[in-house]
Amino acid sequence: MKRRRVFYIPGYDPIHPRRYRELYRSEGTAQAAISGYDLTLIGRQGPGTYGWQVTGNIDGAETEAEYNVLVWSDIVRDSMELNIPATYLLMARTAWTYIGSGTLRRLMRLRKGPVIAALYPVGMLILQLVLALVLGIVLGEVARWGAALLHPMVGLLAWWAVFLTVVTLLLRWFRKIDNKLYVYYLMHDYSYSAASKGANPPLLEARMADFADAIAAALESDVDEVLVVGHSSGAHLGVSILADLIRAGRVPKGGPALGFLSLGQVVPMVSFLPKAGRLRADLHDLSQSDRLTWVDVTAPGDGCAFALCDPVSVSGVAPKQGKRWPLVISAAFTQTLSPDRWAELRWRFFRLHFQYLCAFDRPGDYDYFQITAGPETLSDRYKGRAPSKSRIDVAVSKYTNMTP
Repeated sequence: MKRRRVFYIPGYDPIHPRRYRELYRSEGTAQAAISGYDLTLIGRQGPGTYGWQVTGNIDGAETEAEYNVLVWSDIVRDSMELNIPATYLLMARTAWTYIGSGTLRRLMRLRKGPVIAALYPVGMLILQLVLALVLGIVLGEVARWGAALLHPMVGLLAWWAVFLTVVTLLLRWFRKIDNKLYVYYLMHDYSYSAASKGANPPLLEARMADFADAIAAALESDVDEVLVVGHSSGAHLGVSILADLIRAGRVPKGGPALGFLSLGQVVPMVSFLPKAGRLRADLHDLSQSDRLTWVDVTAPGDGCAFALCDPVSVSGVAPKQGKRWPLVISAAFTQTLSPDRWAELRWRFFRLHFQYLCAFDRPGDYDYFQITAGPETLSDRYKGRAPSKSRIDVAVSKYTNMTP
């Protein structure tokens, strides 16, 4: 295999896709040094797309890969532009969507980590509000006691003035340092899908359709492989994009090999919602297609992903016969990272969620850079590979209708 087109779908991320280019450059260089191969990255940017080119020399084989990134960071940023009171209202609506529908209870039967990650912003927002209110009351009382010496009404006005000022400033300060706490970021992340109860917003659907057109064009070209990579929330977007292409007959027989690599997926957070019929139908259809190879990689050490949960089966839409995909395997962080590296990363939950895109100092058969820039197709690389024995593949979702 010499030429590949890679289509990368990021998760819910407000930062420009250039971060993924630089991450690929730095981590690819590190992995190449560890594993003894060469990677060279050249930046590229065209109208409506963002990407880069990679040349590899792995196991004596020279390859070329052209990367394209689904750009939806602008949609994410727009969804996050809410003031503090609006965010608290959003928190209440999101919590009700997951709790009232029974979705949260069923998600807890899978993995506790991502459920705790979902509850974290709710708990932290409540804690921040309580702290702001308590401090506002305490300092307000101090102000009222001093001002009441002049007149009781002056004391009351001073209490309200100090209380409102303290609460406002402290809540604003919490939001200012959210790049360290990730409270508002995660709250908006979970609320994005919950707002429509699992349906994709029209603007995102339009962006996905454009990306599907680009993939379809690549499938008509003379490359050896078209590889779609979806990370985190991008995994379920990839499922829908590919299912649309296959149903529309846009994956030609005899064309390039088509691979789908889903990494750190959080599919159940969406597929378990009442109005996620479109996604459930896409999971059902993709799982039995012979037009692609689908490998799902997670790791129990990633507390933000539904590790080793077969996204088709747990969503309750696995076909009774003919299920092919996904091949569920583990990145096994505790084995593929050295003890020192694991000790350094194990409590950095958000960083670990991106480890799939990074270098491993004890790599196993999962090597992101060999998959995206190496001489083997995804199908060849994992041919004959058995799925993880500890995978979860039982139906758990309450909602299993597949009507969009």
